[in-house]
Amino acid sequence: MLQILLENDEITSEELMRLLEARDDNSVEFLLIDVREDMEYNMGRIKGVDMLKPTSSFGEWANELLSEIEDKIVIFTCRSGNRSGQVRDIFAQNGHKRVINHKGGIISYYGSIEK
Repeated sequence: MLQILLENDEITSEELMRLLEARDDNSVEFLLIDVREDMEYNMGRIKGVDMLKPTSSFGEWANELLSEIEDKIVIFTCRSGNRSGQVRDIFAQNGHKRVINHKGGIISYYGSIEK
């Protein structure tokens, strides 16, 4: 599982489900950050999301989050993988070494969803 986190810039929903299970077993450590908007998030989110950081307010939280998570492995997710991919790219361009996009987003996710 750790190899998936260390070698990829993108992961699939299946890989994310396996990683969340491994995190529950304390086998791996990472943050899962949802970058959708409040309304989308409140309609349902992947069980295990650590925080919501809406892309509409990216300028308000990006620098602070970048410094807070600089040494952590972070997976960004959204509806389809587009916004989370853009956030991942910006963080990578600004020096974060372990940021990963959840390719396909929540619409491709068939694991546990919570409201």
